[in-house]
Amino acid sequence: MKKTTSISHDEAMVRELREHPEFAAEYLKTAMEDAGEPEVLLIALRRVAEARGGMAKIAREAGMERESLYRALSARGNPRWSTLVAVTRALGLKLTVETNR
Repeated sequence: MKKTTSISHDEAMVRELREHPEFAAEYLKTAMEDAGEPEVLLIALRRVAEARGGMAKIAREAGMERESLYRALSARGNPRWSTLVAVTRALGLKLTVETNR
């Protein structure tokens, strides 16, 4: 009998976030829709950053210290708008606004 290998949900999620920018964008878009829980977006951004090369790489590309990025993207983080824009740019993404209709 042939042995099948499986990967965890987290490993599959990291692979999707790393290999498919469209999936990462939809993942973040969905996180942004949870207006009652703003930390959901921060944690989602952190997961995408970790999947896309790690926090050190993304922090460097965003022009900030790694420790600052960890703090900003924690569940208790309170990043400035400029930080969010820099991080999403470093991830190859952009923040947008659309109508709610």
